[in-house]
Amino acid sequence: MITLEDVKNNEEVQAFVNASQKQLEALGYTEHSNRHIGIVSERTGEILRKLGYDERTIELGKIAGYLHDIGNCVNRVDHAHSGAILAYNILKEMGMPPEDRTEIVMAIGNHDEGTGTAVSSISAALILADKSDVHRNRVINTNMSTFDIHDRVNYAVTNANLEIDEINRKVTLSLTIDTQICPVLDYFQIFMDRTMMSKYAAKYLEIWFELVINGTKLL
Repeated sequence: MITLEDVKNNEEVQAFVNASQKQLEALGYTEHSNRHIGIVSERTGEILRKLGYDERTIELGKIAGYLHDIGNCVNRVDHAHSGAILAYNILKEMGMPPEDRTEIVMAIGNHDEGTGTAVSSISAALILADKSDVHRNRVINTNMSTFDIHDRVNYAVTNANLEIDEINRKVTLSLTIDTQICPVLDYFQIFMDRTMMSKYAAKYLEIWFELVINGTKLL
């Protein structure tokens, strides 16, 4: 079986990851490179593991998480779709069975809130993992006077924790937002679609999604 480590060691994958970050930096986006994909990969696997999925599904989830943003090397627009195609071809060349790479392609192709939704357990876990990575460490711009709303909101988040409660069947995203940098309302202004996507992804997994900001349960 092709593993996450095999994918990480693939030179073509790393080239796509590096090119994706280069392009997004030029466009002024937040970080989508090794830090982000590492967190998303780990969280996707953890969600599936805590919900009792088998080792194969967990490993495929980790791979999907690691590859989910490589389409940004083509263009930010429709990056989920182009990334799915790139991932399919890479995994095919690596010798991954069709049924496994198809699961990964489904997840990658449906992770963006503009065009996707939860269509499988792996895709649902990937959505929850991806949308939960909000943190000041993602902000590349070092000049606060030029922050746009995405920079400001991410920079205001000093702590983000995704907790999976397998006993009570719920997943909780707890955020600490420095309201001296931006009001909580700004978070919802840019992340409402992602929040609702997370809610539906949790529903697909038959668990409840909770959002807690500064100690207050908002969803």
